[in-house]
Amino acid sequence: MIKRLTFILAGLALFAGASVASAMPPPKPVPTETAVFSGGCFWCMEHDMKGIPGVLAVESGYTGGHVDHPTYEDVTSETSGHYESVKVTFDPKKIDYGFLLYRYWKLVDPTDDGGQFCDRGPSYRPAIFVANPQQAKIAEQSKVEAQKQLKHGRIIVPILPLKTFWPAEEYHRNFAETNKLHYDLYRAGCGRDARLKAVWG
Repeated sequence: MIKRLTFILAGLALFAGASVASAMPPPKPVPTETAVFSGGCFWCMEHDMKGIPGVLAVESGYTGGHVDHPTYEDVTSETSGHYESVKVTFDPKKIDYGFLLYRYWKLVDPTDDGGQFCDRGPSYRPAIFVANPQQAKIAEQSKVEAQKQLKHGRIIVPILPLKTFWPAEEYHRNFAETNKLHYDLYRAGCGRDARLKAVWG
């Protein structure tokens, strides 16, 4: 009898606990911010930006042009005006926009406005797309500081108002992880890392 009563009381306690838990409001979502950059091949930009602490997600896509719902073929035909770009979602409590910019500069050759590394053409040019005046101010300040660190040349990366960001096709997303051999061969053959070392040291 005592054992049975103990089981009943334990069951009631669990039920009461579950009821209280279910009545509690769900946790508030973490407030996030976004930044949009272009720096040549978005496979590489996506891969490198994901490694920054405080970055929650990186999405490859297109922006800056005049064609709605652009495809990869539209963009690489150099008739859409779009840049290959990445949208970076980050936790502003762990990282700020200024530090993202600091890391961005070291991922591009800011002296080259004809493309990036082995990828040539307007869609591969580096650019910073700002969503508001605050981002624009921080980006301009960051550009000045980055120029001081550059080994040679002049930074010619434009800071542009952000237009609609169009996500890239599914097969381009997480490319470095899902197509590792292809990605590694491409990156080595394109000379990206060697050029970055020459530009930034």
